[in-house]
Parts: sequence; C-alpha cells; structure tokens
Amino acid sequence: MTSDPAKNTTDDPLGFAQHDHSGCVGDALAAAESYCSAEGLRFTPVRRRVLEILLQDHRAVGAYAILDQLREEGFGSQPPVVYRALDFLVANGLVHKIERLNAFIACAHPSHAHAPAFLICRLCDSVAETHSSPAKGTLGDAAKAAGFLIERTVVEAEGVCPDCADKADT
Repeated sequence: MTSDPAKNTTDDPLGFAQHDHSGCVGDALAAAESYCSAEGLRFTPVRRRVLEILLQDHRAVGAYAILDQLREEGFGSQPPVVYRALDFLVANGLVHKIERLNAFIACAHPSHAHAPAFLICRLCDSVAETHSSPAKGTLGDAAKAAGFLIERTVVEAEGVCPDCADKADT
C-alpha cells in the first residue's frame, strides 16, 4: 500500500490514544477498498464485514467470535468462511494476527509498509499498534552476524494501558 503523509505515521500508536474512531473506521474501509481495486482483488461482502468487525474496537478478536457474529448476520456458519476472509486480509496487510492472543486486529496503518509491534493490555485486552525496526538494533545485529535475513517478525509486549493504569491509581 502507498504512504499518505497526511495520515497517521507508523510512529503513532493507535488504540490507547483518543482519536476520531468513526473517521478511523471510515478511513480504513476506504483504504481497503482502494487497495483492492488498485490491485484487482475482490473485496467481497464477507471480507468487508470481517474487517468492519475488527475495526469496531482496538481489541484483538478471535476467529470464532468473528464467526459467531457472521453467523448471526447470515454470512455462514462454517469456520472456513472466517478463516478465508482473515487469510486474505492478513496477506494484504489490512489485518494483523496477534500471536499471544491467537486473535486478529485491523491494521492501524494500512497505507504504510511497516513492521508492527503490538502493546497488549493484560487487564482489558486492548491493543495498540506501533512501529518496530527488528532489522536494526540488537536483533538485526545478531541476524546479520549469523548471516540470517529477517523476513518477518512478531513483536508483542504485554503490560497495562493508560486507562487501566489510571483506574488502578484511583
């Protein structure tokens, strides 16, 4: 996907910060439609609905929770329905898998090529996406020394989000 400097940069974590959520959802859906159109990909009603479900909150959602919602809305009741949609969305950079939670979250920066890092609140399960540079720093140095080329990393940190920390302080 192409970069748009007017949008959030990959250094802006999303999920814990206050923002125009309806604008965030609208922008993400428009970016997905534009990307699929430009690449000649089919953005089917099921794929769109799965992305909409993931955009509802900045929380990771499991495949079966998504399937339950799709079933209620008449999109199908078999796991392949949701897994095919998720595979498409992940492969095209519109959704990320949160390995620790075995769940999925809509990409906060779909118009930027990036290596995301996820900040996961252990109390409320909210997730903020930010940028990482695994090929640089200690991991990059170790890979380079071993003659290893990093192709993909998953960076996930667990802790307490600002809202939960504020509630604990009161």
